[in-house]
Amino acid sequence: MFGNLGMWEVLILLFIVLLLFGAKRLPEIGGSLGKGIREFKGSLKEVEGEFREISKAADPNIETKTNTEREKQEQNST
Repeated sequence: MFGNLGMWEVLILLFIVLLLFGAKRLPEIGGSLGKGIREFKGSLKEVEGEFREISKAADPNIETKTNTEREKQEQNST
């Protein structure tokens, strides 16, 4: 599950986090963590698009996937 951590270790860690931050603060922390991950993924897609444009300009014969093909592939993987 989490490398070498067993179920009891994970439960203890979650309990300690609950004690440190409190039940009211945990949803806020989770939301901000999710927002950060979404922004990171968006930045990665933006950089990937820039690299594709550069590679396509350097060699127009390179085949790249269209956005719709990439979106379909992402939907199938999730």
